Amino acid sequence: MNTLGQWIWMLVWFFLFFVYLVILFQIIGDLFRDHALSGWWKAVWVIGLVFMPYLVALIYLIARGKGMAERQQGAFVEAKTAQDQYIRSVAAGKSPADQIADAKALLDSGAIDAGEFATLKAKALA
Repeated sequence: MNTLGQWIWMLVWFFLFFVYLVILFQIIGDLFRDHALSGWWKAVWVIGLVFMPYLVALIYLIARGKGMAERQQGAFVEAKTAQDQYIRSVAAGKSPADQIADAKALLDSGAIDAGEFATLKAKALA
């Protein structure tokens, strides 16, 4: 790093690498969010991302970009619905048994994990 120009080019390359990592993690997250895609096709995409990362990422964004947005929007809507349902149940002053049943329904739907279920159950019983 002898000159300002070298330093600026290094920053540009770090920025581009960071952008690539964000895109890579978005693609991997989308692959595992898509329930319609078989496990074999998921494996093919991941192997392609390992061996030809830039080309496969570009192909994935072109071929499945619209579906990525729809799946991400669906996940946001599902999370918002679960959150609203929980807030309504707490605000309605439901009995502890009803609150636990609602939390169990959220756990079964995959909106919350077992740790969050245990926390909700403890709050209901407190």
